[in-house]
Amino acid sequence: MTYLDKILAAHREVAGADDRQLDLLVERAAGLPPPRGFRQALIDCDGLAVISEVKRRSPSKGDLNPELDPAQWALSYERGGAACLSILTDRQFFGGSPADLQAAREAVSIPVLRKDFTVSAHDVVDARLMGADAVLLIVAALDDAELADFHRLALELGLDVLVETHDEAEVERALSIGATLVGVNQRDLVTFSVDTERAVRVAGALPSGVVRVAESGITGPGDIPPLWAAGFTAVLVGESLVRSDDPAKAVGDLRSAAS
Repeated sequence: MTYLDKILAAHREVAGADDRQLDLLVERAAGLPPPRGFRQALIDCDGLAVISEVKRRSPSKGDLNPELDPAQWALSYERGGAACLSILTDRQFFGGSPADLQAAREAVSIPVLRKDFTVSAHDVVDARLMGADAVLLIVAALDDAELADFHRLALELGLDVLVETHDEAEVERALSIGATLVGVNQRDLVTFSVDTERAVRVAGALPSGVVRVAESGITGPGDIPPLWAAGFTAVLVGESLVRSDDPAKAVGDLRSAAS
């Protein structure tokens, strides 16, 4: 069983046991204050938009920074010029939690993505209820109907949607549901290996008007110029930032590398 299979099986088991009434959750979500505009923050950023991630561990690397304080890390990212945050809320495989997201979001004024494996409508609504401004949909993890339904529900709730792809075929599926914020993950979710040329290769499949986000495999400023040249105006960076001794400077260095 691959990493992705194992993670999805665990999340689908939890989703299958969730008997909460969806319409009541949606009603609760409708009464919340409006989200901060995640996609718009990326567009409005002067230069490269950095989505800085709070991640304690990963299945392939183990512990990265298990004792990090999400609020303090979020503040450092914001000081460094991050446009948005990405917060892992998966407990079992990444050591995250909704509490991490809430603590980080309360500490800053920038928008926050719930980074998790969304496999049900309940997951989408929960993202809104826990305070996220955007939700992640991974094309490789969903069938066409799920992808379309979850995307539509998220937009109805006021959430922005980062639709994650890995190749041209997945980009086509993302575009077919009207995705306007598309990530290209350079990490293979089957093997968890990284191909640092993947995003540049796939960039040609992304039309103008789509906000492009390069994800994974970005270890420092030297990785930015080819991505910027390929039209990626945003990057999502986790591991190298949570391992940094000075996360604010690390974010600033990434932004300065785009030219």
